[in-house]
Order: sequence, then C-alpha cells, then structure tokens
Amino acid sequence: MLEIRNVRKAFGSLEVLKGVDLRVEQGDVAAILGPSGSGKTTLLRCINFLETAGGGTMTFDGEDFRLDRTPKKDIARLRKKTAFVFQDYNLFRNKTALQNVAEGLITARGMPKDQALEISRRALEKVGMAGREDHYPHQLSGGQQQRAAIARAIAANPKIIFFDEPTSALDPELTGEVLSVMRQLAEEGMTMLVVTHEMGFARTVSNKVIFMEDGAVVEEAPSGEFFRNPREERTRAFLRTIRAAELAE
Repeated sequence: MLEIRNVRKAFGSLEVLKGVDLRVEQGDVAAILGPSGSGKTTLLRCINFLETAGGGTMTFDGEDFRLDRTPKKDIARLRKKTAFVFQDYNLFRNKTALQNVAEGLITARGMPKDQALEISRRALEKVGMAGREDHYPHQLSGGQQQRAAIARAIAANPKIIFFDEPTSALDPELTGEVLSVMRQLAEEGMTMLVVTHEMGFARTVSNKVIFMEDGAVVEEAPSGEFFRNPREERTRAFLRTIRAAELAE
C-alpha cells in the first residue's frame, strides 16, 4: 500500500532524514520507535506533505510521488485517502466535537452537511464520545480531545491513518483510553503508521516495528521478533534502556 524510498530532509545544515526506506502493507499496524531527535515525526510529516522532503519517492495506493516536488492538486488528492492524528489534537477551539469532525468532510470533500454530521456522529460514537458531540475542546479532557481527533480521522474513511505520538501529552489513565480506541481500529483492519513511545502498544498491537536513530532506520522486524530477538546492538541497547525505565516505575 505504501512504500517510501531514500527520503531525505535537512533543516539548514542539520540532516534529519538520511535516506529512509519503509514499506507498509494493507492492514499493517507499524510502530516507529526511537529516541528523541531520531527523525520519526519529520518522516511522518514528509510522507503526508506537511513538510517538503529534500528528496525521495513514495508509492501509495498504486500512484508514484516525488516527495520533494509534488503538485498541490496531487497532494490534495492523496490527502483524501489518508488521515493524520497529531500529538496536540489540533482541534478548532471554537467548534464543538461534532463540528470538528464534520468540518473536513464539508469543506475539503464537499459533502452535504446533513450527511457529514451523521457520519461524524457515528465516528464519535465509535470512539466512545457519544453524548459529548456538543462539547467544545475546553470542556473535554485531553483523552477525549484526542478521541475526537481520531473520530475526525476515521470519519474520512482513509486507507491509512498516520499517528504522531498520539498519547505523549496524556497522563496514564487517559493514555489507556486512546490506546484502547487504536487497538479497536487495529482489530478492525485499519492500516496505521504510528510514531509512539508506548512499548506496550508496539508489543501487543502493532505487527511491525521500525526502529530509527539519527535519521536512519536501524532495524525493521515483525513486532514479536523485534522485542524477543533484536538483531542490532543499538536496538538491544535501546530496549535495555526502556526495560530499565519500566522497572524503575
């Protein structure tokens, strides 16, 4: 479904992505792990053209794209097949949960308002937000805001959802709410590419793990194999650090 090749990105003299290759099949839940500053979020943003890459190509849903120069009309067409969930929710503060979910369907896709609102209500119900459709973001907990953001993503009926650290701003209880929704989506076969620091999610929900460091993919493997028998010493060191932190909690 999605394949990227030789993706590069620099901010001035700082080389953030150094020729990244990645492949995601339909139905995959792929977790991207790695220390802070390894280029995980930048990679995700380049794939969805929120950042312009310095080079590289992408094949998505049978179409080829140049990540460093793709016409706006092609980007708009691609985005209608994808959805992006941000770590800071990215909701409109002056719109209700229902309006936030429906906005993209109405303005970007030209869907009739009544149809968009009905789809949006079903999406909110799916993520456990029934009864909060008329709440504004400031009336919702962080976990509820993120679930509204996920409802906005699934309302668009995308072929893939990109998640950028979707629980990084949440405390443990609210993190559990969001991960439960993501687990449900995985069980239903939704294709997801997830930048995350949640090792439990990577172990038990994802079927593939990509470990990045210093702008490059160090190791890629099925999740069980990645955690049981990592091939690279840098991966083993990363996992030892994670396990030590978990034991200290």
